[in-house]
Amino acid sequence: MLSYLHGFHAGNHADVLKHAVLALLLDALLVKPKPLVFLDSHAGSGVYDLTSEQARKTDESADGIGRLWARRESFPELARYFDAIAALNPDGGYARYPGSPQLARHCLRADDRLILMELHKAEVRTLRHALDSDPRVNIHHRDGFEGLTALLPPKPPRGLVLIDPPYEVKTDVDQVADCLAAAHARWPTGSYAIWYPRLGVQRDQADRLLRKLSRAIPEFLVAELAVRPQADDFGMHGSGMVIVNPPWRFEERLGTLLPRLADVLATESPQRGTRGESACWRFEWLRRG
Repeated sequence: MLSYLHGFHAGNHADVLKHAVLALLLDALLVKPKPLVFLDSHAGSGVYDLTSEQARKTDESADGIGRLWARRESFPELARYFDAIAALNPDGGYARYPGSPQLARHCLRADDRLILMELHKAEVRTLRHALDSDPRVNIHHRDGFEGLTALLPPKPPRGLVLIDPPYEVKTDVDQVADCLAAAHARWPTGSYAIWYPRLGVQRDQADRLLRKLSRAIPEFLVAELAVRPQADDFGMHGSGMVIVNPPWRFEERLGTLLPRLADVLATESPQRGTRGESACWRFEWLRRG
């Protein structure tokens, strides 16, 4: 199934969490001068027009990047994220919004590499139009779950993998867990970031995903942000990121950032807690056993 198009959801609260985490990860990895590689299993189209018919149909960016952009001076640690947006919008604002590939491309240096995978034909076409002229970028029209393990370990042997499928089919949860286990076995020193949605009670599979990941990986960091309480319907009230092998000092910086993001994005008063209706953010290590 290839019905999902991220253009309907670009710049929403889940994108803000994902891209804020990605910006902090790249910040930490770029401290060292050694070159690195960024791999994205489900790259999408790279750049999104928030004034397009798709984006305006949902207007999700208004409660995502729209809120954060108005408060950007209060988030100096996200300077790379905001700079990537500003680079696409020389006349100001955030109408053109960077997906993860474009954010990474903006942050990385001349001797770093990007390896991007996308299966949707139309998205690949747009991705190539946006990024293919950059000699650092390699774009693969292939299934990211299959392609990721086939391309590991990468050269240079240092870097970050982003796994962020749309979870439009039930098997995505199993594939994410299996893909991470296989990738980690081939490249145990790499850093990994896995995005997942928090949905309504009847459709939420976040607990199942975390259980499966904990059986595959000895330990990982979990960061979640919910903008409203969980309901019974399908709607996405929040999202989370799993981080494997976070770089030095990343945990400290994300732990400070997360409650402040909740202050900006949550539609109800943010609280810290474990999974549940009242929790607006969560930050903890999960360890096997």
